[in-house]
Amino acid sequence: MLIKFGTSGWRGIIARDFTFDNVRLATQGIADYLNSKLEIRNSKQTILGYDTRFLGREFSLAAAEVLAANGFTKPLAAST
Repeated sequence: MLIKFGTSGWRGIIARDFTFDNVRLATQGIADYLNSKLEIRNSKQTILGYDTRFLGREFSLAAAEVLAANGFTKPLAAST
């Protein structure tokens, strides 16, 4: 599966392209990148945003789990 990002972010159909597994995969890539850039910093806190679309909160929580497993302290989720 190839995840494509455009100028408006990640676009896909829920349950076909935009799945929990793909959210976790994309989040792991982001965590790897951030960890490579934040090695000398003390704080690794993140803020996640989501909207009211179907399963938005649940997708955000899946991303938060991946970030927490990568050493980010208390990923916060905020509704937008």
